[in-house]
Amino acid sequence: MRTLTIEILNQMNFTRLYTLGRLEKTIDAEWDTQPTGFSNTIRWNAGHIYVTLEYFVHLVDKEYEIVNAEWIPLFVRGSSPAIWEGDIPSNEEMVVALTEQTARLKEVLSGKIEEPLENPIDFGNHTIKTIGALILFAIWHEGLHTGIIDGLNRATVN
Repeated sequence: MRTLTIEILNQMNFTRLYTLGRLEKTIDAEWDTQPTGFSNTIRWNAGHIYVTLEYFVHLVDKEYEIVNAEWIPLFVRGSSPAIWEGDIPSNEEMVVALTEQTARLKEVLSGKIEEPLENPIDFGNHTIKTIGALILFAIWHEGLHTGIIDGLNRATVN
């Protein structure tokens, strides 16, 4: 495995450990609080991190079966806890899923980081052309939502 691959996968793991640390600081009752000025909740942001990475890995490996695919409608971009119906994953289920995800995905992604994407992805004027670049984007994306989780934690402190 090349050094770049190892570094990207290690960064994915480091980012996830940071996210889990923010979630550990969350008071159970606050997972579903939506303070004024925030468009979603801690649970939504944690779930969004999870389903986005699952989706990205499925994009690069069509044989990869998304784990907890039933969560996608709850946490996909544009969804909202205000309209949730049915079974919503518990705090514990969410933390377990996030904890197990990176080790599982490291196995799937190992040896593929430097491969080109079959279909490059455009985000505005930025084009992602390789699997490694997509994972780097996912790491940035997770950091963004972890920052929101941190902000929600601060906003909900009584």
